[in-house]
Amino acid sequence: MSLSTAFADSMPGISPDVYGPADFQAVSELAHCEAGIVLPPGKAMLVYSRLAPLVRDTGCQTFGAYLMRLKEDAAERSKAICALTTNHTFFYREAHHFEQFEHDVRPALVSRLQRGDKVRLWSAGCSSGEETWSLLMTLLGPDRSIGQSIARQDVRLLASDIALHALRKAEAAQYRAEDLKPVPQPLRSAWTVPQGDDVTIAPEVRALARFRTLNLHGEWPMQGRFDVIFCRNVMIYFDNPTKERLVERFARMLAPGGWLYIGHSERVTGPALEELAPMGPTIYRRTAA
Repeated sequence: MSLSTAFADSMPGISPDVYGPADFQAVSELAHCEAGIVLPPGKAMLVYSRLAPLVRDTGCQTFGAYLMRLKEDAAERSKAICALTTNHTFFYREAHHFEQFEHDVRPALVSRLQRGDKVRLWSAGCSSGEETWSLLMTLLGPDRSIGQSIARQDVRLLASDIALHALRKAEAAQYRAEDLKPVPQPLRSAWTVPQGDDVTIAPEVRALARFRTLNLHGEWPMQGRFDVIFCRNVMIYFDNPTKERLVERFARMLAPGGWLYIGHSERVTGPALEELAPMGPTIYRRTAA
C-alpha cells in the first residue's frame, strides 16, 4: 500500500486536495523546526482536527494555502504551533514528586529563605497551571501562618509555556473543586478559596508566580539560576537529540545542588548525565561542582 493510499484511508471524507500527505509532512517539519515537536504519520488526523479551524478562520480553502500563509505570517505560525501542543495535566500529578519535594527539598529552601536568601523555581511547560499551584502549595505547607511567612520572603516561581491559551487559564487560577481532589486536604484548605462548584487559588500563592510565554526550543531570556525545575511530560513529544539538548540546558540553568523533576516515562541521557545525579524515580540533582 502506498503512503498516499494509507493516508487517504486514515482520513475518510477529507479530499486530498484540501489536506494530503504533503501537507501533513510540511506541518510535521514546521512543528519540529519551531518547537521540537515530533508528529509521526499516525498523528495525521490530530493535525487536521487542530488546524482545520485555523484554516477556515483565515479564509484559506486548503491546507496548502494555509501553509503558504504561515511562511509569511509569524503570528499565525505561532497560533498553529500552539494548536498542535497538548495541554493535558492535573493537580498533584505524579504525587511522589511533591512528596519528595516536601520531605527532602522544602526544609532547606525554607531555611535559606529565613536567612534572607532568594529561592527560584521554574515550572517549564506549565500548561494550565495545575503543576505550578501544586508545587507552590507544597512549598508553603499546610500551616497558613508559616506559609504566609514563607510567601513574604524572596521566593518566585517562573511558569512558562508555549501556548498562550493555556497560560491564560493558569494565570486565572480558577478550577473546578473536584479537580483539586488529588491535592492533600490540608493544602486545599489552606490555599484555595471556594466559589460554588469552583475554587480559586489563594492570593498569597498567586503572588509568587510569574507567567511567561516561552518556547523551550528557542532562546531563554532568564539570567539567574533555579533551585528547582519541573519539566514533566513535555519531552515525550520530542526526539532524542532534542531531549538531550533540552536536559543539558536545564542542567546549566540549575544552581549547584538544584533539583530537576521530569515525567514518569522520561529519562536523562547524554551530556547532562555528567552534571545530574539520579536521586529517585525521575528526580535528578545537579552536582555541586
